[in-house]
Amino acid sequence: MFDTILIANRGEIACRVMETARAMGVRCVAVYSDADAAAKHVAMSDRAVHIGGSAPADSYLRGDAIIQAARDTGAQAIHPGYGFLSENPDFVEAVEAAGLVFIGPSASAIRAMGLKDAAKALMVKAGVPVVPGYHGADQDDKLLAAEADKIGYPVLIKAVAGGGGKGMRLVETPGDFEAALVSARSEAKTAFGNADVLVEKFVTQPRHIEVQVFGDGARAVHLFERDCSLQRRHQKVIEEAPAPDMTAEMRTAMGAAAVRAAEAINYSGAGTVEFIVDSSQGLSPDGFYFMEMNTRLQVEHPVTEAITGIDLVAWQLRVAAGEPLPREQADLKIDGHAFEARLYAEDVPAGFLPATGTLSHLEFPGNLRADSGVRAGDTISPFYDPMIAKLVVHGPNRAVALSRLATGLAGTQVAGTVTNLAFLGALAGHAGFGRGEVDTGLIGREIDSLTVAPEAAAHHKVAAGMAALGLFDPGVQAGFALWQPLSRSVHLVWQDDEIDLRVEVLSTDRQRWQLADETVDAHRQGRVWYIGGHPAPAVAVAGRVVTVFDGYGLAFHIIDPLDRASGAAGDGNLIEAPMPGLVKTITATVDQAVAKGDRLAVLEAMKMEHALLAARDGVIAEVMAQAGEQVEAGAALIRLKPEDDTP
Repeated sequence: MFDTILIANRGEIACRVMETARAMGVRCVAVYSDADAAAKHVAMSDRAVHIGGSAPADSYLRGDAIIQAARDTGAQAIHPGYGFLSENPDFVEAVEAAGLVFIGPSASAIRAMGLKDAAKALMVKAGVPVVPGYHGADQDDKLLAAEADKIGYPVLIKAVAGGGGKGMRLVETPGDFEAALVSARSEAKTAFGNADVLVEKFVTQPRHIEVQVFGDGARAVHLFERDCSLQRRHQKVIEEAPAPDMTAEMRTAMGAAAVRAAEAINYSGAGTVEFIVDSSQGLSPDGFYFMEMNTRLQVEHPVTEAITGIDLVAWQLRVAAGEPLPREQADLKIDGHAFEARLYAEDVPAGFLPATGTLSHLEFPGNLRADSGVRAGDTISPFYDPMIAKLVVHGPNRAVALSRLATGLAGTQVAGTVTNLAFLGALAGHAGFGRGEVDTGLIGREIDSLTVAPEAAAHHKVAAGMAALGLFDPGVQAGFALWQPLSRSVHLVWQDDEIDLRVEVLSTDRQRWQLADETVDAHRQGRVWYIGGHPAPAVAVAGRVVTVFDGYGLAFHIIDPLDRASGAAGDGNLIEAPMPGLVKTITATVDQAVAKGDRLAVLEAMKMEHALLAARDGVIAEVMAQAGEQVEAGAALIRLKPEDDTP
């Protein structure tokens, strides 16, 4: 076994690998960028090495700097985590050329599965079923359109080097094919440096079921399946293991196919074989198709660990150190059910836009496993994926595990940025999902019910007022002024609505609050405050923001009455950056007439492209940004002429 390894990654996966390695007595070296100098994974490590600037290309994608860091610190092996260089065969060869061990598959195995078209041809030879489609090298536009016609609409255009939904477009009709192809190629070129695509039949009621495999270069086993059908923008949201309604026959067939795929390339280490399943007629052994193989540890690996009792990172280290597979297939069993929910800093109602911010408060309940690479006080950076944590639960069956997930999400406290926590809670409570009725289109169909705006009740508003005035522990502020109860007021904003509250502090244990036409009493029994009969929720104050931890976090802004008239009015003619990012393209020009819905610019952020569209018909008055410029959230990009100035 190695005595020192270097983790060539950041965030929660770097922390996750360190936890297992340290438990095995292995020292851990971290690498970090400028943005991550004070990151959690750096603090956890035995030693940390700075490797460059904040952008991934300047740090975590610098294979030479990472290898040199390993040499300088005496590491014998490099664990790539996932993302960044984890599936880069050139990096694997460079690691081995430096006399180090790559904790993962061989470069040849990665290359075999790295391009979706070549991988599918290989799978056909190995007897693994594949989705009907065109996977050829000829990328002529007319040929691709003709192949789409042959396959039959709807079709999916997918980047051959893709993953995570990047470079993927669903095309419903032939008339939409050309524009979708241009868009998919552009995003694929940006994300992977390869604009080639394949075209596949789109399964209309698809489920995304993947099989965890593990090999030692000679043989492989599978550790059963995970269902990853709850997706948005082709990215996973909640994963579970095992898959709902899975039959023994189909599990056997999928597991055997996944093992054939791994053994066909002499696979070593942890990998995932992803299948698309046609669930329109239920699950059957002839209704699944190979999509791709991820030649690395997956983000959702904890649910497999939960139902098998296997530490996959420990297996990775042992096999990379030359040991054979620790278990035979017959020794592997499923125990219970597990869920993983991905907690992100993102604005769900705005279309799942990535968000940034400083986490002023972060706390997880004790009834779940929280894999996180951030702590309270850390900043969600625009340079990397905005994941805050993976929340994992396990139970004896699906119903119990799902109940534990709902409870765990309700008890999670985050302040300082918008998150998808309420959205995850709505999914966990969705009746269809509870019955196991899952497919990749569920979120799209149910998006309105899953994104209902939260409501702030009177006791929430009073709790925010008490926190703003420091009245949860009033101390010397309680008492009387000129023999009258002490009276104070506070002004809050909740989702653009102003709330005026006035309180009479009757004693250290009693307060009377007035808001609009409602009077609410607050009193303390022991150490617990009750507001209008409700136990007071937990709160956190950061600057002028009070977060009330009920309903997955309700953020109130404290305002000064003197500032009420000083806020600038919104400009309906202005197109602003909805998040920090890189201006990829600007198609608008001064004096150009545009129609509502026209694309004016493309912003690249968190590895995704976001089109900025004209909100109304009009004429461009001013272009205030240029392609290649890095902008902050709210930056003015384009201005339309006022409507009364439009000819």
